[in-house]
Parts: sequence; structure tokens; C-alpha cells
Amino acid sequence: MKDTIADPTLIRIAEALERISPPPAPTPDFTAAEAFVWHTAPDRLDPVRRVNRVAMDLLVGINRSRDTLLDNALQFARGMPANNALLWGARGMGKSSLVKAVHAEVLRQLPDSRLKLVELQREDLPSVGRLLSHLRRSDARYILFCDDLSFSHDDEHYKSLKAVLDGGVEGRPDNVVLYATSNRRHLMPRDMIENERSSAISPSEAVEEKVSLSDRFGLWLGFHPCSQDEYLAMIDGYCAAYGVTMDAAQLRAEAIEWQATRGARSGRVAWQFFTDLAGRQGVRL
Repeated sequence: MKDTIADPTLIRIAEALERISPPPAPTPDFTAAEAFVWHTAPDRLDPVRRVNRVAMDLLVGINRSRDTLLDNALQFARGMPANNALLWGARGMGKSSLVKAVHAEVLRQLPDSRLKLVELQREDLPSVGRLLSHLRRSDARYILFCDDLSFSHDDEHYKSLKAVLDGGVEGRPDNVVLYATSNRRHLMPRDMIENERSSAISPSEAVEEKVSLSDRFGLWLGFHPCSQDEYLAMIDGYCAAYGVTMDAAQLRAEAIEWQATRGARSGRVAWQFFTDLAGRQGVRL
């Protein structure tokens, strides 16, 4: 009897079917780190060994937002109900830094809380249902962090975000809360909303559909441009924290000149000035 030789065409078909329908992703190891980044193709949660963040006491000029978000996160970490939060407003004023700093502060105050930070990229929003299925099966608690969130007129990703906020039939997992940052209060540009008003058959309904997305966040925390005194206080705080010394008058003059060349004052500009200053003085950050 002749040995059966597999048809090369059948082999290629079988390999193609395996690529189209890969085996289920393994259950993530949530003990690997305190923070993770969600990636797709293939789906996976990559642990972040060292989170890039700023200490809570170095965030100047956002005291009310800081205290509100921290209270909400502590409430959530203790197993109590908590709101999703939208941090919106001026660029470079510490929205993303605050989310990461709040996570670190909760772990400091409640070391047994097992609170994890999971970063989700805006372009991966359509896969959020698969991510939530992983988180739902875990007994830890998760802050789902979506940074720099906004939508254009032809962007359908906002519908995926609605599923996270409302939870659909299953409901949002009790162990997940969403913190998002955006430069826009309603997550969409004003001209997009105006276009809906002018071109839709029912303008009010069209606008309501877009604007209602931000209404699904229980907390709205606004961030506004800082004053010159706040800008200088940020730099003084960085200098004190990293041991950088300079004559006060010279430091003030250089800091003001730096922000004048940038045409803006913000926490990001303050950090960029301090980075330059520390480099010139040979101080490692």
C-alpha cells in the first residue's frame, strides 16, 4: 500500500484557516506588574515594569482636580462604586500625569488594594470588548486609561467607547473604571458639532448623539492654562525634588524667557525648561 502524501494545496488551506482563526489568547498574568498596555494583533496585555510618572506633590495648580480624582480612585480601590472620569482642557497641564500619579498614590495608601492601571490606545477601542472579558474574570480592580481621546467627523470609534461607559447588556464590569483625557470637553471638535447642526435632518438629535458621549462620564475635571506664578512654582518644585540649585533671580529670568520663546505656559513647558536646566548642570533625572 502506498504511503499517503498530503496534498500541498490542502496543507496551505489548513495553515490559512489557522491564521484566520488563531487559538484563544492565554489568560494574562495580572501579577506580573502594577500597570499594563493593551495591544491587538494578537491580543495581549504587556506588563509595564516601570511606569513613567511624576510624583503627586510635583503637580502644581490642579489641586481640586487632584483631590477629586484621588478620592474617586480610593473609593474604587476599596471596592465601592465609583465614576468614570473625563479629564479635559488645556494641553500640557498634567491630565495624563495626574492619572498615573493617582494610581501610584492609591497603591501607597492602600498597598493591598491590587489596583492595576491598563492603558488602552484610542485606535484599539473596537477591541475593548475583548479586553473587558479578560478583566471581568479577574479579582483585581482596574483603571482603564485612554489618553488623548478625541474623534473626527467620520470616526466610528466613539460607539465602542459608549459600550465601555454604558456596558451594554452585560454591564460594565464592577472591577473596571475608565479614566480618559482629552483637550476637548465633548471629545469632538466644535466645527464637527456645528456641521451636524447645519446638515442633519434633525439637528438637535444629531448633536445630542455626539455630545451625549461625554455625558456618560460621571466626573468632568477641567484643566486650564496656568498663571506665571504657578508656572514658576512648578519649576521650583522640580528643582527642590532633584537637588538643582541656581540663583533665584537668574532662575526666574531664564524660566520666563523659556516660556516666552514657546509662546505658552504649562506644566509640560515647565518640565521641558527644567530638563534643559538639569542637563546643563549635569543632574540626572
